[in-house]
Amino acid sequence: MIKRLLLFAILNFAGLALGSIFTDPGVNSSWYDTLNKAPWTPPGWVFGVAWTTIMVCFSIYLSILWPKVYKRPMIILISVAWILNVLWNPVFFALHAVTIALLTISLLLVCIIVFFKKYWSKVHGVSLLLLPYIVWLIIATSLNAYILFKNPVQ
Repeated sequence: MIKRLLLFAILNFAGLALGSIFTDPGVNSSWYDTLNKAPWTPPGWVFGVAWTTIMVCFSIYLSILWPKVYKRPMIILISVAWILNVLWNPVFFALHAVTIALLTISLLLVCIIVFFKKYWSKVHGVSLLLLPYIVWLIIATSLNAYILFKNPVQ
């Protein structure tokens, strides 16, 4: 269990690290600074706390789920979610492709909901560890959508 937990934690936090390469300069850019942002946009430190909590919970969830399921669908779902999670940052912050970023984060939300529904019967209450991820993605999707609809086309 500990080896699986470490493996999933490394995988998940590596994804966050890759994404942060684009996030930090993007958040401090004049482009992002001048956007009309949602009134419910949390302060910057909340993002770090949220993502750390999410990835700890997700790593625990994955490490418990791993021995209980057929591996191929789980590996595909993990891979797709990981790619979408990493991809959102450069799409939004580097390319300023807000519409594509909204599609990306929406697909990530769908992936995590699929995890919740598909594997509930295998791990039941452990699936509740996905709720922080789902809630945060709903918030993040709304923030992205607000920026899309409340700013002129770039």
